[in-house]
Amino acid sequence: MLKTILITGGTGLIGQQLSKRLNEKGYQVRHLSRTENLAAKYPAYGWDTQAMTMNPKALEGVDGVIHLAGAGIADERWTAKRKEIIETSRIKTSQLLYNYLAEAQSKPTVVVACSAIGYYGNRGNEKLTEKSKVGNDFMADICAKWEASEEPIRSLGIRMPTIRVGVVLSTQGGALPELTKTAALKTLAHFGGRYMSWIHIDDIVEAFVVALENESMNDYYNGTAPVPVTSKDMIDALEKAYGSTMLKMPAPAFGVRLALGEMGDVVLNSTRVFPNNLEKIGFKYQQPDLVAALKDLFERKV
Repeated sequence: MLKTILITGGTGLIGQQLSKRLNEKGYQVRHLSRTENLAAKYPAYGWDTQAMTMNPKALEGVDGVIHLAGAGIADERWTAKRKEIIETSRIKTSQLLYNYLAEAQSKPTVVVACSAIGYYGNRGNEKLTEKSKVGNDFMADICAKWEASEEPIRSLGIRMPTIRVGVVLSTQGGALPELTKTAALKTLAHFGGRYMSWIHIDDIVEAFVVALENESMNDYYNGTAPVPVTSKDMIDALEKAYGSTMLKMPAPAFGVRLALGEMGDVVLNSTRVFPNNLEKIGFKYQQPDLVAALKDLFERKV
């Protein structure tokens, strides 16, 4: 039975909620962090991806690892330096984790790895499943390299399900605060028929928990809600969730490109993703309906 779980990237949006959920379920949670603090609620063991070192005690007695580490995709404009950080923060942490797992006398039975639906790139209306090929833009290239850097962990005899995370909806960060920036002015902007493959924060957290606990899971899993929606559908759902009439305006792509540069791909790409493998293992969504999911997020402020 799993008891102690180590999380990399534990202070991020998903990591914080996941730590809380695992703690509620009775797990002992610890983090890998650039700043070591063993007295914290979730003890944080230090690691350094520049020196490629970590506190080896982080893995002592650990039954499972959830590997979420990686610099935020939309935190800053994509300069050449920022793109390098986005890449190395994923690949180096995976390599560092592998190095120490390979040397550990007692290994965890499972490492739940993380990727993103950016793997598929900009694919318009194409229906995408875990069997779909990789895309051909920057994020697709990053995700492919990310997954490749995690793959050696399997050679250690460790089960490694990988969650390709979709557009996580939460009031605490990610896409939703950006989508609702102008809501106080009774105005919402959309990008027409561009597909958004969304998921409620509680459901993506539960997907990681199930991957940790379900011994049959050892594949790639799209971490998205059952039905992707267009950007316009998202804005219509937000209007219903708010319960008041909004002025819904199409946002010009050239304006996004001008403001964000290449990072605008995060906003403008159309990725219509279906979670076939999660559905095959019988994953139960708490919030499969978009309007209900948004109402829940606004009411609970999660």
